[in-house]
Amino acid sequence: MDSFLELFDIYLVEAMINGILLGGVLALLALGLNLIFGVIDVTWICYAELVMIGMYGMYYLVQYYGLSYYLAAPLAIILVAALGALLHFLVIEPLLSGPPINQLLATGGVLFVLQSFATVAFGIDFRNLGIRLPVLAFGEMHFSYSRLLAFGAAAVGMIVVYFFMKRTYIGTAIRAIAQDRQIMALMGVDTRRIYLITSALGGALAGLAACLLVLQYDVHPFVGLSFGPITFLICVLGGLGNFVGGFAASFLFAQIISLGGLFSDLEWGYVLAFAFFILMMFIRPAGLLAKRQ
Repeated sequence: MDSFLELFDIYLVEAMINGILLGGVLALLALGLNLIFGVIDVTWICYAELVMIGMYGMYYLVQYYGLSYYLAAPLAIILVAALGALLHFLVIEPLLSGPPINQLLATGGVLFVLQSFATVAFGIDFRNLGIRLPVLAFGEMHFSYSRLLAFGAAAVGMIVVYFFMKRTYIGTAIRAIAQDRQIMALMGVDTRRIYLITSALGGALAGLAACLLVLQYDVHPFVGLSFGPITFLICVLGGLGNFVGGFAASFLFAQIISLGGLFSDLEWGYVLAFAFFILMMFIRPAGLLAKRQ
């Protein structure tokens, strides 16, 4: 009995650590989506599909053009950043003065366009980079190097964004517009330029996430469904535009998914996460860190 409990404790600790590793990548995705909403006040329903395009970019750069993973990653990030800026210029900017439902419908339409484009251009085959990273053994626990690398790179990316927002003029302008976009426009700040930069930065974060997720997921046109809905729920639970709330919700969801997978299987972990979200919407509909009225 004691040995069973000891083994169970090991599996529990392993699941919790894997939850932390998963939370880092989810926090990176939530950061990009929250950044765009906090500044532009538009939720990109198609955000996960930008990640999917970045994953295809990584696949073709590595498999067809023979680039190393570390050389292909910056190119994929630049590709998705440019796609984010293009999406803003062609779809979002013309609708900024319209009702929010038009913006949601437009980005939802882009979601289907990108999925259909990927299906026609790349087919529905599941593809992978073919990179097999070793597994780190620590006692009776085992952790994938791909998850460790993803967590470390996501943490570095979030730290870089933090200092960019705190120490640069553009970052300060982004934070100021997120607080009061009308006043900043009256003070002479070029809000259109800041919106475009924010969209490119959000795209760059999606590109970074793509570079990390391609080590763990096969690439196919609908891979965004694996993490897109959960990212949106994280942002809603944390409070749309609330960076700290999104960060907390990312790790909370990740622990629920990981522990749910320990006691049953991974699919039930996602079921529990969605059930928890519904419950929390009754308890704290404005978000985890929102002040009670």
